[in-house]
Amino acid sequence: MMESGVPLCNICGEQVGLVNTNGEVFVACHECNYPVCKTCLDYEIKEGRSACPRCATPYDENEQESTNHATMASHPSTAEDVGVHARTVSTVSTVDSEYHDDTGNPIWKNRVESWKEKKNKKKKKESKTVVQEAAEVPPEQQMEEKPQLADAAEPLSRIIPVPKSQITPYRIVIIVRLIVLCLFFHYRVTNPVESAYPLWLISVICEIWFAFSWVLDQFPKWSPINRETYLDRLSARYEREGEPCQLAAVDFFVSTVDPMKEPPLITANTVLSILAVDYPVEKVSCYVSDDGGSMLTFESLAETSEFARKWVPFCKKFSIEPRAPEFYFTQKFDYLKDKVQPSFVKERRAMKREYEEYKVRVNALVAKAQKTPEDGWTMADGTPWPGNNTRDHPGMIQVFLGHSGVHDIEGNELPRLVYVSREKRPGYQHHKKAGAENALIRVSAVLTNAPYILNLDCDHYVNNSKAIREAMCFLMDPQVGRDVCYVQFPQRFDGIDKSDRYANRNIVFFDVNMKGLDGIQGPVYVGTGTVFNRQALYGYSPSNLPTIHKSSSSCSCCCRRKKPAKEKDLAEVYREAKREDLNSAIFNLREIENYDEHERSLLISQMSFEKTFGMSSVFIESTLMENGGVPDSANPSTLIREAIHVIGCGYEEKTAWGKEIGWIYGSVTEDILTGFKMQCRGWRSIYCMPLRPAFKGSAPINLSDRLHQVLRWALGSVEIFLSRHCPLWYGFGGGRLKWLQRLAYTNTIVYPFTSLPLIAYCVVPAVCLLTGKFIIPTLSNVASILFLGLFLSIIVTGVLELRWSGIGIEDWWRNEQFWVIGGVSAHLFAVFQGFLKMLAGIDTNFTVTAKAADDGEFGDLYIFKWTTVLIPPTTILIVNLVGVVAGFSDALNKGYEAWGPLFGKVFFSFWVILHLYPFLKGLMGRQNRTPTIVVLWSVLLASVFSLVWVRINPFVTKDDPSALVQNCIDIDC
Repeated sequence: MMESGVPLCNICGEQVGLVNTNGEVFVACHECNYPVCKTCLDYEIKEGRSACPRCATPYDENEQESTNHATMASHPSTAEDVGVHARTVSTVSTVDSEYHDDTGNPIWKNRVESWKEKKNKKKKKESKTVVQEAAEVPPEQQMEEKPQLADAAEPLSRIIPVPKSQITPYRIVIIVRLIVLCLFFHYRVTNPVESAYPLWLISVICEIWFAFSWVLDQFPKWSPINRETYLDRLSARYEREGEPCQLAAVDFFVSTVDPMKEPPLITANTVLSILAVDYPVEKVSCYVSDDGGSMLTFESLAETSEFARKWVPFCKKFSIEPRAPEFYFTQKFDYLKDKVQPSFVKERRAMKREYEEYKVRVNALVAKAQKTPEDGWTMADGTPWPGNNTRDHPGMIQVFLGHSGVHDIEGNELPRLVYVSREKRPGYQHHKKAGAENALIRVSAVLTNAPYILNLDCDHYVNNSKAIREAMCFLMDPQVGRDVCYVQFPQRFDGIDKSDRYANRNIVFFDVNMKGLDGIQGPVYVGTGTVFNRQALYGYSPSNLPTIHKSSSSCSCCCRRKKPAKEKDLAEVYREAKREDLNSAIFNLREIENYDEHERSLLISQMSFEKTFGMSSVFIESTLMENGGVPDSANPSTLIREAIHVIGCGYEEKTAWGKEIGWIYGSVTEDILTGFKMQCRGWRSIYCMPLRPAFKGSAPINLSDRLHQVLRWALGSVEIFLSRHCPLWYGFGGGRLKWLQRLAYTNTIVYPFTSLPLIAYCVVPAVCLLTGKFIIPTLSNVASILFLGLFLSIIVTGVLELRWSGIGIEDWWRNEQFWVIGGVSAHLFAVFQGFLKMLAGIDTNFTVTAKAADDGEFGDLYIFKWTTVLIPPTTILIVNLVGVVAGFSDALNKGYEAWGPLFGKVFFSFWVILHLYPFLKGLMGRQNRTPTIVVLWSVLLASVFSLVWVRINPFVTKDDPSALVQNCIDIDC
């Protein structure tokens, strides 16, 4: 907000202006009061965009009519002014108005004013040329172009809300369940069980926490949505015949570390699927990060680049899906369906033979790499491999394919393929995957500088060749993509058995939770299958950020003055000031690439940029090019040297990398933290679920690997909880994160702590069975109704959730089971490991010992790896099984009156055993294809009957106690 009280236009950055002498400010949208000036509104309506860019509410008809009359009666000079303003709209995007206060840097203001004057003079000349050219176009040609422009102005996507017949009952049940919970807890707290007070108190505390976690998980799903894209409209707008393709370029990031754990053939399939994607080849670049500096990865990429010359044209000629050869040739389907070309069968057989030969060569490289020579690896020219020491080696970059390099077998260009291994030196913190991704950001900015980035894990291939076009329907839509930081695709997996014993597919999370978040501020970043806006990764705020009034900020300042200033608060204020300076700079320097060296020196504050981005003028200049691209004057040899410089191990020191820009450091789950920081700046994300899954990957399917994966995720959440980025207290000053979104992020960091009450609640039933006590008093009629209402609301909530999400009951049940399995094992260890790491600096690791697996399609499912994570659930299972046996034995001994209380106690124990049943099967594994679970149940039943037999003791009658003594004497006991 300016000091005069007149807001700034969020399109051009100028003052909105007044409509009369009374001081009334012009309002374009009366629904949300989105600040847009009259000139921008006229241009938007003229271009066919008659809706508010924030809330999509159509503009007032009176405003449109006045705009049309003004256009008809305008003088040619007015048309020139509109043309100038139109160019400003299309090239300059503003930041939050708080960055435009009169208290700014006067040096910046003088530079900006001079820059604007030069810019406006150039645009007036260009606009005159445009008007003259438009006058020379014949009327017949103008009439033909109008329908085409109208079609191109249509939205590229639309929101499909969940039908009211499904979502309204769902919301009603949520509210009813919340009311029932309140009444239930009132009853539980006011009716303690005096005979088992400790057990009752523990159970009530656990139930309160479960209710709190349910609220955190449920309310972000209040407004789920679906989305639909229009790929034909995208092509009509940006791929017109006879004109250069206007689709935005995309840089793909693929990261790998150890080729022995991440097979090179899997990484190669991911790379091949990227190179063959259905997108203009000059717009695609693939960067492979080898964080282990392995010569095996380098040589396998060399083989892959050679095979790509044959594979890419084959895929595009016959529209192959998927375009990862390993998964295409192994899928079971009729490959002749819809393939009408006579040559397809012959070429497919030849290509499969070529792929088998390629696999032999790659596997030979893997076999050769099993034993490292004493002197280290040597390259083909006889020089030592620079990465022989994985922890101490220089940065390495190799461009295998490129726009002006090797062509495919048909003579066409191929996308760029670049191998990158950043510098590693002892004594430097490299930040694992997050550091490798940040290195790729800088390398790609220097070499190609695409405005969008897509990152994939090495085991996630492109399953839908049109996935990038799906994302561009959001990012390149002027009405949608202005404030979108990333488009997230769901994760889908291959190689999982149909029963999905350990919920590897995460269907509930990807098809329920993420749809709910998409209706608020967008889904969380899950680490792979994400298309980023590069400007968002640089730490900039969105161009159409809502205005933050000074009154709110001054109020918060007053509140802070009441407390003594601390060093931490001052540091945070300093960081905010640096971010404001950076945003102001990017606003004023949108088109700096159009100026000569002298003008650049006047406009760039080199020192402030270097403190943020590092000591690379080439990279800093690339950050100012909002639409991407490399300057035409760039020398390729110079760019390679600069790319080597920006991946140096000391480049990030004393910069904002990993703190405010790029992938954020401080957690093993850097994905959650990175997305959270972006949305705190005001960005939103979008969830895209095409009918054909965009990407597919592999997941650990055996029990031990799955639990360690969950352990790593939970550990990252605990690290975020104990850091300054905790959603409970971070990012309140800007007010840009919606409350339901903050609730969702809070849920992502506190869910590991549910393991503590969950373990206690799983042990309480067994203790009740062993001690004969119970946590619930004798139920009255009202209490029975409350319990029945609670159980019914839980069931109905699940049923309605399944209805609007479209997932199956089996997937929902597997998710419930693994929630208990992971909660009592991996989440518990993550809590203790997180506290030890963050508070005491002790980093603990849990050893994993593998046993042999069966040969078969799902042989890995039966691999058993013993680890300490398995101890808590195993103990809970044994305790509950023993408790059930003891409970039945006690009931048989006491008589008919004991069976009633027994059923209530046994119900909770069976609830625990039923949820841990997949864990029990995984614990037992499979030997010689004989289900050992049968042996377990046999032993269990034998133990039950044995204990019952001993408890009853049919050889002794209870009426004659002397017989017992006599028997003992006779058998000399």
